[in-house]
Amino acid sequence: MVEIKNLNFEELQNFVQSLGFENYRAKQIAQWIYKKRVKSFDEMTNISKAARKVLSENAKIDVLKLVKVEKSMDGTKKYLFELEDGNRVESVFIPEKDWNTLCVSTQVGCPVGCKFCLTAKDGFTRNLTAAEIVDQYIHVQRDVGEDKRISNVVFMGMGEPFLNFENVKKAVEIMTDKNMLDLSTRKITISTVGVVPGIDRMAKEMNKVKLAISLHATTDEVREKIVPLNRKYPISEIMAALRRYPADNIRRIMIEYVMLEGVNDSVEDAKRLVKLVKGIPVKVNLIPFNSYPGAPFKPSSKEQTEKFQKVLWDHNIAAFIRDSRGQDISAACGMLRTKEKCNRC
Repeated sequence: MVEIKNLNFEELQNFVQSLGFENYRAKQIAQWIYKKRVKSFDEMTNISKAARKVLSENAKIDVLKLVKVEKSMDGTKKYLFELEDGNRVESVFIPEKDWNTLCVSTQVGCPVGCKFCLTAKDGFTRNLTAAEIVDQYIHVQRDVGEDKRISNVVFMGMGEPFLNFENVKKAVEIMTDKNMLDLSTRKITISTVGVVPGIDRMAKEMNKVKLAISLHATTDEVREKIVPLNRKYPISEIMAALRRYPADNIRRIMIEYVMLEGVNDSVEDAKRLVKLVKGIPVKVNLIPFNSYPGAPFKPSSKEQTEKFQKVLWDHNIAAFIRDSRGQDISAACGMLRTKEKCNRC
């Protein structure tokens, strides 16, 4: 049984031909799945009943089951999905005034083990398929309605995208193909904790989408304590990879920096960050820490975060403080999944 959302358009054409159908059927099927968001082949009314029967016997459309939705007063919605093997992942819908963003997961759990991340506490289970990544978009778009079109996708949910490169790459192909989801490459951002081979590979194979780096510290000593993967890919190697990356002032690299009280939020840290990114087209996103029960860190104060931000602006580095969204729901990455897992226990 073929998971049809695992196929890019060329593969969909080959699949359709392998069933004995005309090539144009691929475009019809893609329109029904990605534009009209149908759940079954029976809904494809411009395809014959006989052809629909063959499709139903050889392929399936949805691979996720919606388990729970939490909605915040600010409009943010947190989704928990169950995969066919019983594992669960999260997505987050973030509405803005002029656009809507979806944060998608790429793995069940995460092997990186960042100390401030709740997802990391559950360990790593497996990579998501391209279909399981794309299906997050389809399910959420169905739920929020076509009048709230999701134009932006950020690969910043559960998992490290570059440790699932092939499936992430295919998901991006499906999301940006004009016959499929038809999203702009400029509206897709892939975030990595600093997997250097992945950065170099993205530079060659996916450089039309945006790159974000979860840096979170300015010295290897501190970063190794909160991001253990730094022992393999230290800050100097990450910065060298960013200098090789084909970025410019239009497509700047986003530096993500979670603000942890007394850990990485000093003025001295800000000054070191200025030196680290010198000569690299970047913008900096300062992220308030989303605490959770038993968290080993505290969020930096608003005052300290603004001091940090000022140092960056004083050196002509664009620095923004991310709004804390969904604070009245399970906002932290992995929090809804963990909460529901405890409820099941």
